[in-house]
Amino acid sequence: MEIYEQLRERLDAHPATAPKAEAIDKILRMLFTPEEAGIAVNMSYKTKNVKAIAKLAGISEDMAKKNLESMANKGIIISRKKDGDVFYGMVPLIPGVFEFPFMKGATTPMHKKLGQLWEEYHHEALGSAFAGNPTPLMRVVAVEKSIPSKDRIHPYEEVKNFINNANFIALAGCACRISVDKCDKPKEVCLIFEGAGEFLVERGFARQISKEEGLKVLDIAEKAGLVHTSNNSADKANLICNCCPCCCTVLRGKTQLKHPHAFETSRFAAFVQKDDCTGCGICADERCPVKAITITDDVAFVNDAECIGCGLCVTGCPLEAIELVERKQLPAIPATIQDMAVKILQEKGRLEAFMKVMQS
Repeated sequence: MEIYEQLRERLDAHPATAPKAEAIDKILRMLFTPEEAGIAVNMSYKTKNVKAIAKLAGISEDMAKKNLESMANKGIIISRKKDGDVFYGMVPLIPGVFEFPFMKGATTPMHKKLGQLWEEYHHEALGSAFAGNPTPLMRVVAVEKSIPSKDRIHPYEEVKNFINNANFIALAGCACRISVDKCDKPKEVCLIFEGAGEFLVERGFARQISKEEGLKVLDIAEKAGLVHTSNNSADKANLICNCCPCCCTVLRGKTQLKHPHAFETSRFAAFVQKDDCTGCGICADERCPVKAITITDDVAFVNDAECIGCGLCVTGCPLEAIELVERKQLPAIPATIQDMAVKILQEKGRLEAFMKVMQS
């Protein structure tokens, strides 16, 4: 089997998948040299040191080190330091191979071409394959000040807890808006936590910020009408994406591809107090990212089936005529990231393939 197809299959074993398409073959050829691809097909999502990877790839440690560092500097694999040694591991397509190379900015012809290819791939195969079947990888987290105080009972639903509980916070540019470039929303609003964040800062893809700065990023995102999304598990947040409906992979799964499992909604839905609503249209025209609100007879109406529970309409209403209410049927959030991954892999029939990669 050709080396780039072997690499695609290895990436496809991850819950995020890497479905076969002409665009992904071109993308992998742009990002990985043949030598790098030959090493990557012997790697796992579990990090290993140079000696172990060189042995698996059947090459010298010097050759392995040179190529591993090259790939890490491009953001197409990850590295971490432990006990004076450096360990390297694969990253999935999302978040990883797609996002990281754009986080330094898309200033070269190569990045422009790469953005075009990712866009082709999104429409051709990746957008639908990325979504869970039916468990999504990502979920919406409501804007904190839109959640009624009485309903703040789940820490994993309060986005400020993601910031306050993090030991390391990295701030990077939104790869989606950088590569697609269809709106003028803020770009430096992508928050990555812990080990992945440390790697991105070390390699120059992001900068470390304080918790106070992280909370300010959330405010910037809310004011700009961006939707908070994070990994679809209740244990911890690996990242906070602040998504727009025109550029971002997560939201576009719904707004463009109409995929029913593009992401999980929050446990809330918007509700309009009709007596207080004047039908100004701000919620429908400026704040709702999925067009779930319409104005009828000078009153806003929310389509519950389309509402994602982001809370942007609540914070944008000048008359405070909208509130979030708990849904009658609550979304099922996997308890841990591991539970989420196993469930998705089982649904996609990829668990055996993933275990094979992890055991290599």
